[in-house]
Amino acid sequence: MKSSGDRLLSLAAPLLIIVAAMGLFQREGSERLQSLPALLAGAGLIISGFLKRRRRRHKLFLTLRDQSIDEE
Repeated sequence: MKSSGDRLLSLAAPLLIIVAAMGLFQREGSERLQSLPALLAGAGLIISGFLKRRRRRHKLFLTLRDQSIDEE
């Protein structure tokens, strides 16, 4: 089971995107560009987490498949 610190940390990237979007909508002109790095960093963290989970699940699937073939 995850600790409460892990749960809060998992919310960091979505909250970063929300804060950046709020900053993007509240600012005008060239000041809007200041919120883009936070938006891109949050999106990058979510995408990298998705890709890591996908790779780990695929590796687990291959291991399970190889074990079931060896048992036959």
